[in-house]
Amino acid sequence: MSTLARVNLLLERLLEVLTVFLLLALTTIVIAAVGFRMMGNSFSWYDEVASIGLAWLSFYGANLAAMKRSHMGFPGLVSRAPTSIRATLFIVSEVIVISFFLIIAYYGYQVLEILAWDSLVTLPTIGLNITQSVIPISAVLFILCELLSMPMAWRKMHSGLNSESEEIEAAIRQAEEDLKEHRA
Repeated sequence: MSTLARVNLLLERLLEVLTVFLLLALTTIVIAAVGFRMMGNSFSWYDEVASIGLAWLSFYGANLAAMKRSHMGFPGLVSRAPTSIRATLFIVSEVIVISFFLIIAYYGYQVLEILAWDSLVTLPTIGLNITQSVIPISAVLFILCELLSMPMAWRKMHSGLNSESEEIEAAIRQAEEDLKEHRA
């Protein structure tokens, strides 16, 4: 396995662990908050922390989707175009996405400096710069995920493969295997 493949796998696993942890933590907080509210002892910090947890889950989940190249797009339309147009669209889209996240990372970091003096309303010991750090961190991670997954995406683009076709073919193979097992 190449070094790039190992780094891809490591980052993908790290993002999977992080998103699962965030999902479980958010679920636990919501269930506990509902239970305590039913007993008349609601958490004063629940709304603020739950909304931040959902934002973190969304941002880091988007990084995982970027690593797997699973974001919404038009792969069927692009894969049918001639190779030169596919290559041009690929390069242009990568430049746009990476440029966008460079801007988000830069200004997200600038905002952290402004928020350094502010804190959560219900948990004043937690600074807003900590809660909002997800913006520049996930922007940099998104760029890293794009760059690490780019060689594989470039090969698929050149061969005319797209994720939708691969998923459909895999589902058909699985259905055929299931049918054979059912008949046996």
